[in-house]
Amino acid sequence: MDFSGDIRSWPDLETHSLGDFRIFQLRSVRRRSPRNGVERDFYVMDCSDWVNVIAITAENELVLVEQFRHGVASVELEVPGGIMDPGEIDSVAAGLRELREETGYAGDGAIEIGCVLPNSAIQSNRCRTILVRNCRRVGELELDDSEDIAVRLFPISEISTLVTEGRVRHSLAVAALYHYDLWCRSAQSPTAN
Repeated sequence: MDFSGDIRSWPDLETHSLGDFRIFQLRSVRRRSPRNGVERDFYVMDCSDWVNVIAITAENELVLVEQFRHGVASVELEVPGGIMDPGEIDSVAAGLRELREETGYAGDGAIEIGCVLPNSAIQSNRCRTILVRNCRRVGELELDDSEDIAVRLFPISEISTLVTEGRVRHSLAVAALYHYDLWCRSAQSPTAN
């Protein structure tokens, strides 16, 4: 999709690596404005793509995770998700893996229903929303040593309330829930394919 009209890309003049911080790499890139020729340094965080999972049980419950988030130093309610592993290119497979590891749940008919740019001003990655239906508990959580997660189930009828009351505040989780809302609307539309 191209909305650029008369806006043109800024060419890269030079790039320098500034550091590797495990979950992202930082680089500076010098670019020139095609409009006025001005050159500036910009800073880019190169991150692997991420996945967020909308997991719905056969009982129409939404599978959520509650965990401590270091950036805001608080416990947050979110959809399951995470970083795609190096070399992992199948977002659906990555979503199923994250769902299984973080919740112990698995399901059927997994599909990608949306994609957003987490912060296109400074990040190079994408966050994809994966929908998994008929989810059921199939095992124990498989947490990393830096994760502490509790699984929470909510009726899908409460999704709007979870967002409007500030129970779900992570912007990418809200975007994933919106992708689910749009998917539901299009799936129920008489003009949907």
